[in-house]
Amino acid sequence: MRGLPREPTRRQFVTGLGLVVAGAHLPLGASATSPGARAAPPPAELRGTEFDLSIAALPVNLTGKAATAVAINGSLPGPVLRWREGDAVTLRVANRLGIDTSIHWHGILLPSNMDGVPGFSFHGIAPGETFTYRFQLKQAGTYWYHAHSSLQEAMGVYGAIVVEPREPDPVAADRDHVVLLSDWSDEDPHAIVRKLKIQADYYNRYKQTLGDLVGDARRDGWKRTLADRRAWGAMRMSPTDLADVNALTYTYLVNGTTPDGNWTALFKRGETVRLRFINAAAMTFFDVRIPGLRMTVVAADGQPVHPVSVDEFRIGVAETYDVLVTPGEDQAYTIFCQSMDRSGYARATLSPRPGLSAPVPALDPRPLLTIADMGHGGHDMKAMEGSCGAAMKGMEGGCGANMQGMDHSKMDHSGSGRSAGGMVSHPASETGNPAVDMQTMSPSRALDDPGIGLRGNGRRVLAYADLKSTFADPDPREPGRDLELHLTGNMERYVWGFDGIPFSKAEPIRLNYGERLRIVLVNDTMMEHPIHLHGLWSDLEDEAGAFQLRKHTVNVPPGHIRSYRVSADALGRWAYHCHMLLHMELGMFREVRVE
Repeated sequence: MRGLPREPTRRQFVTGLGLVVAGAHLPLGASATSPGARAAPPPAELRGTEFDLSIAALPVNLTGKAATAVAINGSLPGPVLRWREGDAVTLRVANRLGIDTSIHWHGILLPSNMDGVPGFSFHGIAPGETFTYRFQLKQAGTYWYHAHSSLQEAMGVYGAIVVEPREPDPVAADRDHVVLLSDWSDEDPHAIVRKLKIQADYYNRYKQTLGDLVGDARRDGWKRTLADRRAWGAMRMSPTDLADVNALTYTYLVNGTTPDGNWTALFKRGETVRLRFINAAAMTFFDVRIPGLRMTVVAADGQPVHPVSVDEFRIGVAETYDVLVTPGEDQAYTIFCQSMDRSGYARATLSPRPGLSAPVPALDPRPLLTIADMGHGGHDMKAMEGSCGAAMKGMEGGCGANMQGMDHSKMDHSGSGRSAGGMVSHPASETGNPAVDMQTMSPSRALDDPGIGLRGNGRRVLAYADLKSTFADPDPREPGRDLELHLTGNMERYVWGFDGIPFSKAEPIRLNYGERLRIVLVNDTMMEHPIHLHGLWSDLEDEAGAFQLRKHTVNVPPGHIRSYRVSADALGRWAYHCHMLLHMELGMFREVRVE
């Protein structure tokens, strides 16, 4: 059942050797672009209204060494499920494992007992049993499905969903390709968790050195450089800590294919091609571009948006983006998807013929987090350093609850996260809490920031501010109440939660059926968190509080606030969590009850 732990070389995990699954593979040692090398096959597709899916262990070889995945219908990823809006679908899911399993239909509106979360909507699928999901499709667009049992998602239990609209599709395209991104490790995901619990920066081999210190001092001066180092030291954090897990153990995949496997999407010159990007990774954000081609974003999380032309976009874990491209030349183009921490990349090819490839760009320089990225941008370095030092007296592990020396008179105590002075209050449960190692003081509400590592790179980069739903606010009622939650964690202990409280100790969030409320998320950590609410849409607000965009997964960068409205229009027990799989598993999870 479990993968084979090993100590990989970086080269093996950045490039891989091509997918070896169920007989469809490249011979070991063959180059993906060498004569006679077979192109990776397209993902299998299933259409109709009746489906049989089987979850079982599957031998794989993605890195040159045998390992074991958990797969659906003998493939990694599972088959693309193509449905039609308005149809009623039936899916019989058989468990061929020795442990319980499940499937959650991410972003699909359905009854709570069909949502696929063990302990909430059903008991899970026991070994040897088959569970039948039945529901009617209320929407169109690009979505995905995955296990919601332990860490099986990280081992291969995921696949794409395309729901065709019942009416003619307003987005015209000559070709349609799914581009499903994921991360794979030969290490068992439970072993990865154990390493992070012992040493949270186990996979961070990119820490600053003495040479970096001297270089920064030459650029910024010794006073500023040493103040910066002292501030980070007081927080017991590293500005290079952009990803908990990276290419030291992960191989990044496109449709189950490694970079050297060269998964290829075909086109004819002049055609409009729709690419449905899905981030099915366990822990990886990707920055996506196609050198030589502009991309027009036409949908986000399955919902249509006004077209916006970009060179690059960041896709958080569990998000989906549909883009259109029109290749004007009879040549190959690289679909380049580098990890946010720049430790590796996934890669595919858009090509007029099989067997072609295009140059693969070099990874961008590895970015560094700044104090401003942590939501402390409104204070000079000396004040920041003092605040962190004082906070250490009242909070184990870092910059946090006491914030002695800060001007609390400017803090917002309304509970909504909105303030004239730019400061926010924090729940009492964070104070003196060893599960909380920092708090943001001056979080940003900006939606126009493309994110760390993408600012000023010379390319037109997508931001949430660029995305506007093609429809008006689906529920224009003013929210009757605000619910503020802080995203919290302790990097050294590797624990996560909302308001410093893990799921195991948290009470359910109770919503009244039919109400409209506002959820305000404040990120008190140094990591980005893609937050997913099951069963209900999240209607993202702009900085002025107006409706901006409908999503099922809302990404919250460090030091930021995101607010969105929710209509409690589906009765039942729903999961609400960070979609970074290990963050969810280690506490950033709540139950939402609509009653």
